[in-house]
Amino acid sequence: DGRSVDTTMGFTPLEGVPMATRAGSVDPGALLYLLEHHLTLEELNRTLEHESGLAGLSGLSGDVRALETSNAPGAQLALAVFTYRVATAVGAMATALGGLDALVFTAGIGENSASVRAAVCGRLGFLGVELDADANASARPDATVSKAQSPVRIILLKAREDVVAARAARQLLRLSS
Repeated sequence: DGRSVDTTMGFTPLEGVPMATRAGSVDPGALLYLLEHHLTLEELNRTLEHESGLAGLSGLSGDVRALETSNAPGAQLALAVFTYRVATAVGAMATALGGLDALVFTAGIGENSASVRAAVCGRLGFLGVELDADANASARPDATVSKAQSPVRIILLKAREDVVAARAARQLLRLSS
């Protein structure tokens, strides 16, 4: 019905799934420990916002493309943590929604990383997520990559933030006139 039910982010974008340089959800006790023993508040903020996430886990980069082509253990660790956390977030969203009709991959990683999509979907079979490996490997945005018999459609959708922003601006202009 077009309304938001849940989000992986909290008070700030730091909560939830790790990002390129943002930590994702972290035990508050770990933050207190770091403040008490190692870091100033400014250092902790910089670390959480700019030196964590995929970059911090891998020790290499926050760019999934670079991690996918690296054999470094840190790169593989970062991808494993990322795909695990995405899958657990999808599971939480499925709980909030009472199940899944579709799973949509979009934006930079979702549109461009067949291996991330495969790793995430591989953990979600119990929800009825069945990825077509061939379709996934060759897919471009605006395609369905689920198996024909999959109870959950898996869709690869091109992000169109510009269109969303334009629609929101138009709606605001209509309301103000």
